[in-house]
Formats: sequence, C-alpha cells, structure tokens
Amino acid sequence: MTQANLSETLFKPRFKHTETSTLVRRFNRGSQPPMQSALDGKNVPHWYRMINRLMWIWRGVDPREILDVQARIVMSDAERTDDDLYDTVIGYRGGNWIYEWAKQAMDWQQKACQEQDAMRSGRYWLHASTLYNIAAYPHLKGDELAEQAQALANRAYEEAAQRLPGSLREMEFAVPGGSPVTAFLHMPKGDGPFPMVLMCGGLDAMQTDYYTLYERYFAPRGIAMLTLDMPSVGFSSKWKLTQDSSLLHQHVLKALPNVPWVDHTRVAAFGFRFGANVAVRLAYLEAPRLKAVACLGPVVHALLSDPQRQSTVPEMYLDVLASRLGMHDASDEALRVELNRYSLKVQGLLGRRCPTPMLSGFWKNDPFSPEEESRLITTSSSDGKLIEIPFNPVYRNFDRALQEITDWINHRLC
Repeated sequence: MTQANLSETLFKPRFKHTETSTLVRRFNRGSQPPMQSALDGKNVPHWYRMINRLMWIWRGVDPREILDVQARIVMSDAERTDDDLYDTVIGYRGGNWIYEWAKQAMDWQQKACQEQDAMRSGRYWLHASTLYNIAAYPHLKGDELAEQAQALANRAYEEAAQRLPGSLREMEFAVPGGSPVTAFLHMPKGDGPFPMVLMCGGLDAMQTDYYTLYERYFAPRGIAMLTLDMPSVGFSSKWKLTQDSSLLHQHVLKALPNVPWVDHTRVAAFGFRFGANVAVRLAYLEAPRLKAVACLGPVVHALLSDPQRQSTVPEMYLDVLASRLGMHDASDEALRVELNRYSLKVQGLLGRRCPTPMLSGFWKNDPFSPEEESRLITTSSSDGKLIEIPFNPVYRNFDRALQEITDWINHRLC
C-alpha cells in the first residue's frame, strides 16, 4: 500500500471519534496554575495540551510552522468539547489538533515522495514523522486518531532511515508473559560492534522523537542508540505501565549479547523525565550490564509522592499519568495513592548505595523535578555527577547540557 493510500485509509472523514481531552475522566479537575518547564513547554491559556515549543523546535520544526498550525486550530468554528479550549474540536476535521498536524505532515510526506535527492527526501520524511508524532501528542490510550497518526509517524520514520546517514534496524525483542516489543537501533557510520546508549523516553513522547539526540550527540562520537517505546504507547501499547517500570527495557538489555552490531559490554542508559525512573531502576537492578546512567529532569520520587507538587502540574500531564497507569476513571486521590508506589525511594531503591555511575541534570524551579530529585540520584551513586542547567537562553543551554552529558557517557563507555 502506498504512503498516500495508507493516509487515506486511516484518516477517513468521521466525526464520532472520542475527542482527546475527554479520554481520561478524573473527577476533581482543578484550575490550572501557570507553569513552564524546559522539557515540557508551558500550559498556555485556552489550550488543553501543553505547548512544547523547545522540544518541537529541537526536533526540527520551524517556529512559524507551529504558529501556522496553531492559528488554523484557533480560527476553527467547529464544535468543541470545551468552548474555552481551542484544541478540543470534535471529529477529524479542520481545527481538530490531530487533523491539522497530520495535514501538515502529509504536505511534507508529499514533498518527500517527489524529491529526487535521497538525503533531502530523508529529511522530509523525518520531518513528516515528527509532525505526525505531534499530531498524536500526548498519546493517550484509546485515542483512535492519535494511534493512526502514530502508525504514519513510524512508517515515515522507517522511510527516512533508509535515506539518512548511518543505518537503522527495526528489531523485535521477546518479553516473557506477553507480546514482543519493537525497538529501533540507530548505528553510526563505520564498523561495529558499537558502544550503545539505551534511550528511556518520557511518558508523553514516542521512541521516534529522539533522532536529533542520536544525530547531533551520539553518532558523531561513534555511539549507537537503541530506542524503545514506554509501556502502554506505540510499539509497547500492549504492555501496561506497572511499578516494575523498567521491565521492557530490562529484557532488551539482557538480550543485547545476541545483537552483533553492539558491544554489550559498553552500554549506558539515558532517561528523560519518567524515563529516568526506568534508567535509575536499571542502574540498581542491572548494574553489571551498565557502564553509566544519565538523567535529565528526572521523575523518580517528588512528583510521584508529593500531593502538593502534583496539584501544580497541568491537567494534561496528570491525564498522561492516569492513562499510562490504566486509571481512566480515577479520582485524584486514587491516582495519588497509585503514583506513590512508583517512587524509587518508596520502593527502597533510591537512597541505597548504587555501584553504577549516575549523572543527573536539573533546572531550578522545575515543577516536575526539583533539585533534590537529581541530588538524591547522584548522592546514591558511588560515582555521581550533578549538573544545574540555567533556564535562559533555553535552547542554547539545553544543547550545552546534552553535549556535557554525552561527553560524560562517552568517557564511561571508552
């Protein structure tokens, strides 16, 4: 089936799809205090979704493109679930968040198909994949239109990988007790086996969101990157997130000796946000298999155990947490009780001495991850390193932090 036909098949005009903001029905929703963070963007008035400009621009989206799509959503007079929230247009039609971002992605997909130069075509495919992922954001369970956008994002990513430098392999790993999971192994130019970073992404992102991290930071240093969707989303959608948050990544880690392209004796893990929960768990449970663990804005204890901090987090992010935990109808109280069990301190891991070198980067006044969170990680390690990242200028400091983290990882993989 051609890419165009796939798009037409998946996105047939229908107006009965459940609108994203209604998928999680928590009972006591409160007012949203203003909030901004480097990794998550900010909650802009009259938008259900957090607008994550930094990460979208970092992934290659032009700021003007973001504004253009937002403008189309704002200008729509179609029926909304909540008249006060622009991005709650019901049905796959003009003004609907998924429709507008997918439409933007299809334009780039068409350019990719028409482009003769392989490298340029690969860039266009990658851009289309990024836009499809934004269409599917925040990837709530049961969002049919978002799942269709994710399918197109993965297809576009595979097309891009065939044309861009290095090589990418789609790999399947068996997990006892359930469905296998699909991972993408990104390899730089040259002869392997390569040292490798196991990427542990945030709960509101897909594994195909991290190509920039590989291309700009790992590939130039000759490091491969293996990505894997978090439980309950993407290729891991058949797995529910449990207190054993590192289950899928742990099975992948154990299978690496059977992967000929990577040096399984030189492996590190890198966790963004809740992905740090996975990475730090691995540091304790799989210390012999890991040379190092790095974290950025980690969510390992404070947000999971502090009701006051949870009350400052935007509704969308709480919906993401509830969705990943399979608690679509839960009260905030029930959600808090469950989240507390995901704290690595409550689980008895963090605070104990860990032999794995661990680095953690934080922003001051980060509502998701206070300084104490990163300090707890680094002081628990026999070889810890703490990095404070200044907020402004946000893009330049983000890049500097990633360069420093990559150098630290590279030093421990050598």
